Amino acid sequence: MDEIKLEKMKKLRALKLEPYPYSFNQTHHAQEIEEHFAKLEGKKVSVAGRIVGMREMGKLYFIDLLDGSGKIQLIVKSDDIDSKSQETLKLTDTGDIVGVEGKVAKSKRGATSIEVATMQILAKSLRFLPEKFHGLTDVETRYRKRYLDLITNPEVRTIFKNRARVIKYLRDFLDERNYLEVDTPILQAIYGGAAAKPFVTHHNYLDSDLYLRIANELYLKRIIIGGVERVYEFAKDFRNEAVDSNHNPEFTQLEFYQAYADYNDFMKMVEEMLSGLVKEINGSHEIEYQGKKINFKPPFKRILLVDEIKKKSGIDISTMDDKSALKIAKDEKLEIPVKNAYHVADALFDKYVQPELIDPTFVVDFPAYMCPLTKDKRGNPKLSERFEMFIAGKEVGNCYSELTDPVEQRAKFAEQEKERKKGDDEAPPIDEDFLEAVEHGMPPLAGIGLGIDRIVMILSNVPSLKEVILFPTVKPEKK
Repeated sequence: MDEIKLEKMKKLRALKLEPYPYSFNQTHHAQEIEEHFAKLEGKKVSVAGRIVGMREMGKLYFIDLLDGSGKIQLIVKSDDIDSKSQETLKLTDTGDIVGVEGKVAKSKRGATSIEVATMQILAKSLRFLPEKFHGLTDVETRYRKRYLDLITNPEVRTIFKNRARVIKYLRDFLDERNYLEVDTPILQAIYGGAAAKPFVTHHNYLDSDLYLRIANELYLKRIIIGGVERVYEFAKDFRNEAVDSNHNPEFTQLEFYQAYADYNDFMKMVEEMLSGLVKEINGSHEIEYQGKKINFKPPFKRILLVDEIKKKSGIDISTMDDKSALKIAKDEKLEIPVKNAYHVADALFDKYVQPELIDPTFVVDFPAYMCPLTKDKRGNPKLSERFEMFIAGKEVGNCYSELTDPVEQRAKFAEQEKERKKGDDEAPPIDEDFLEAVEHGMPPLAGIGLGIDRIVMILSNVPSLKEVILFPTVKPEKK
């Protein structure tokens, strides 16, 4: 808190000029005035926002006001405003939120402006903004104090407006196809639906541990079992994993499921969804991401996971077991904590295939041991009907022809339980309640999870996931 600013706040109160009033009659925004200047020139308007720049030239002041839509210039002639506004002007600083009334005009240099008649403090700032010429550039400070980032770096606002547009487009896409939006529990007694280490908490009243969900899959399937044929959820999921440019412990995922469909149906649907999304947001099917052109015009490329790894490394992951995986991990110098078949296959893909997947690509048909919730590939039980969607070398989606046989599902859960006991802390426990639900009969269905943060990251052409999450997880600030 700045002492000079604090004194100004006290002086305002002494003059009976309330520095934190209840409301203000805001009639227009900066962008609206700029776009409709011809109709508004000479008209009286009321605008409100934060002062991000002030220049004094004798009795003439030029003030840059930032509101929710953008920036506009205020022109204040101190002799032409009333006495209350004059006192307010004297006690106003950069960073204060103000409301003004005045006429729309052009400055001598042609800038759309408001010639101020009255001025009122709406929130007296007691701290200074970052230095105006350099803005807020320290990355950790930008993420930790996102409010300052939003004030000083206008392009950041654009990212989050586009994020909202992405979510709206996807929601409308599914609503138009008769999907039902639902909510499922974040606190779960048994976590599952993915391979990940969870966060654990304790419920005092029930005296039991609960987990923050790693995925909402198993609950959405319960809803399908209940007779709702198409469901989706924009879910906050939580995974106790590393924090880097592609991972945040808290992230947003869209999962949707459709009865009587399979992964082939969803490949077509995802193609239509993502190509339409990019056209809507970008105006064309081609975008640039970190210096590389990416084309979203259908059809998307399809590659077979097993064939691609074998072609690049000479290793056939479809025949790999935990014993052979241990030797391969050593020979390939794979730095992974758990060296079983699942994790080694995943690491080989990361090493040999993933970095080259720039244009949207479906990576299709995974080894069955990597897919505990997926139906076997028709005609080849070594594989499962699963695809992952990659863009710019990043996984953005994961889809299955879902396993619906409760006996087979129980057996696959039992295999995961063995891996847990051998030390794989990413393998989820057996969910008996889910198995009971499946035993009542689950129809054929396809399901997919799409990573919203990564999709927005790619469309925004930013290198880190933290740029598209308003309040990403960061290291605690050292006091």
